[in-house]
Amino acid sequence: MSAPPREPSSGTSSSGAALGRGRTMLAGVRAILPLMPGVVPFALVSAYACKEAGLSLAEALGMSVLIFAGAAQMAFVAVFAAGAIAPVILATVVIINMRMVMYSASLAPHLSGAPWWARALMSYMLTDQAYAVSITRFGERPDQPHKGWFFLGAALPLWVSWQLFTVVGMVLGAEIPPEWGLEFTVPLVFLVLLVPAVRDRPSAEAALVGGGMAVMLAGLPFNLGLLIGAGSGIAWGVWAEDRNNRRRRRGPPEAAEGEDGPSSPSMESHLRGQETGA
Repeated sequence: MSAPPREPSSGTSSSGAALGRGRTMLAGVRAILPLMPGVVPFALVSAYACKEAGLSLAEALGMSVLIFAGAAQMAFVAVFAAGAIAPVILATVVIINMRMVMYSASLAPHLSGAPWWARALMSYMLTDQAYAVSITRFGERPDQPHKGWFFLGAALPLWVSWQLFTVVGMVLGAEIPPEWGLEFTVPLVFLVLLVPAVRDRPSAEAALVGGGMAVMLAGLPFNLGLLIGAGSGIAWGVWAEDRNNRRRRRGPPEAAEGEDGPSSPSMESHLRGQETGA
């Protein structure tokens, strides 16, 4: 009589789960690789801005590790260099990073099963790029196992590259001659971020209102004009989006029944009858 088949040992099952997590994490790394070339110059420019603002290598790297948010770091450096007070700097960074709240709410149903410490780590490493590739993958494969590992596979290379090229940018920044005039790179980066975001009328209105207010109030102390402009743009964008939603719900206006307008069939028939002598 042949022996009964043996059950797989717990060691085999645990190694299989570890292999699955590793493969899923590598899938996240492969998904983020096409976006990496855009991260490197952004980190270099951010580091150069830190150098121009007078931050040391340790201060720039510490800010990069603690905040880890490219646009927020650039804004931090800009308002810091302008002499803004701490509450204004903090409010500016918070406003710029508010989109992360929406990203987190979108990812929460997919990552809610992870332990609290893993969710805290993922929230720290959340970026636009990691969110984009992760939510796309989860939408295409809702039954994707080990979703948290996929997210970490996408987020970790970004984090490592950002810190590495922050150091490189700070070192190279000392070698760049002042006459090159690279101060324009900071506003240029924000223009690059702004233009793709203007996709419809509400976003265009928000950009115009926010930018206009910031320019008009540029003379306020502590760089408060930037903060007021950002808040005004956000408020206007929310109002404009709500206005468009109400219009869509109402639908296109329809002509009243029996109205004798120029395109009314009864009016056209009457005029034709007069032309033929009817």
